Amino acid sequence: MSAAKPLKQPVSVLVVLHDGNGNILLIERADRAGFWQSVTGSIEAGETLSQTALREVQEETGITLSDGQLHDWQQSRQYEIYPHWRHRYPPGITRNTEHVFSARIAPDTVIKLSKEHTAFCWLEHTAAAETVFSPSNRQAILELAEHL
Repeated sequence: MSAAKPLKQPVSVLVVLHDGNGNILLIERADRAGFWQSVTGSIEAGETLSQTALREVQEETGITLSDGQLHDWQQSRQYEIYPHWRHRYPPGITRNTEHVFSARIAPDTVIKLSKEHTAFCWLEHTAAAETVFSPSNRQAILELAEHL
């Protein structure tokens, strides 16, 4: 019998991976077909936000970034946690605070998806913003140029 997964803290990171030429890497969720997103994930005990961002990029895409590649926007947003994911959080938690990061990667970087995702694609930033399911992800993609 496997141990239950610990509940998530309502603090997460969003990492917009881009090629520096206006193209954004998106990954499709395995648990929700058609739900495309940038790299996201919740902070774990003892981690800094930057450590969470680096870990999530590595876990979800197989890409190992250096601290120097990761750009912390020093920006966070609060959003309502989708009802179908609230069971992952302590009872009564309905909002999450998401901290935004970005990193430039080469478009020919090898992507090795985790079991959480089924596909990846590169899209021009406007198309990427239209494709992602999350309003906060959409906003981050549209604001990327301001943070380069």
